[in-house]
Amino acid sequence: MAREQQQPPHPQEQASEDSLGESATSRLELVWGAPGLARLAASTVMVLDCGGVGSNCIEALARGGVGHLILVDGDVVASSNINRQAIAFPATVGRRKVEVMAEMIRAINPAAEIATFDRFVCAEDAEPLFSEALRAAGGRIDFVVDAIDTVSTKLAIAERAQRTAMPLVASMGGANKLDPEKLRICDIYETTHDPLARTLARIMRKECHKRGIRRLTVLSSFEEPRALPVTGGGDAVQNTSRPSARPTLGTASYLPPIMGQMIAGHVIRTLVQDV
Repeated sequence: MAREQQQPPHPQEQASEDSLGESATSRLELVWGAPGLARLAASTVMVLDCGGVGSNCIEALARGGVGHLILVDGDVVASSNINRQAIAFPATVGRRKVEVMAEMIRAINPAAEIATFDRFVCAEDAEPLFSEALRAAGGRIDFVVDAIDTVSTKLAIAERAQRTAMPLVASMGGANKLDPEKLRICDIYETTHDPLARTLARIMRKECHKRGIRRLTVLSSFEEPRALPVTGGGDAVQNTSRPSARPTLGTASYLPPIMGQMIAGHVIRTLVQDV
């Protein structure tokens, strides 16, 4: 785990004013007000996976004024990531994802406090990971974003969220989907639209019921499933945390970024709703 810690300034002091007399947070203050900005600057959000959904969510959180971010991913940037991931450029191929993501956050907000965990998340490691993350965050995490695609790990995180009353939103995945207007933030038990037995949302809904998980906020696509090419063989949903063991699904360039932005919007609005 790598950690960078700085004393966060007042939100209005995070960037010098430009020629128009505006700072990086001027437009945010018009939306949330000074108390809302202060709340965001003091908030800690943990994002699991810096892929298509996660990296775009993290960028939006950083631009939105969230002052403390915990990043978890054990992968490196690949050429195939360039079509959808905020951290993926020809110049970053081969670099550790959490390192590139941290650099992007610092470029947006030099005052941000960042903790990075360069490792894959698996069900067995979820509890130790959260213990380490809590220590890095000074004992408090205000929101967790689950952007991973492994069923067993997502379930372990959801179980922990219910047990500890941890605010959580989980992405149900955007592979082989094309229509962003069909995306919706809802409870996992509302995702009854998909007739395919082996889609992520359907498996999660069934397993949540079996494990007594009463509620799980998710971002899910209500688009009718379509048959698109799959490489690597096997089912579209795997119970493995190893990327090389998973099949490769097609992904539209615009859908994961939109999903990441929607999740970031949900997190930010929730954090400031009682200010």
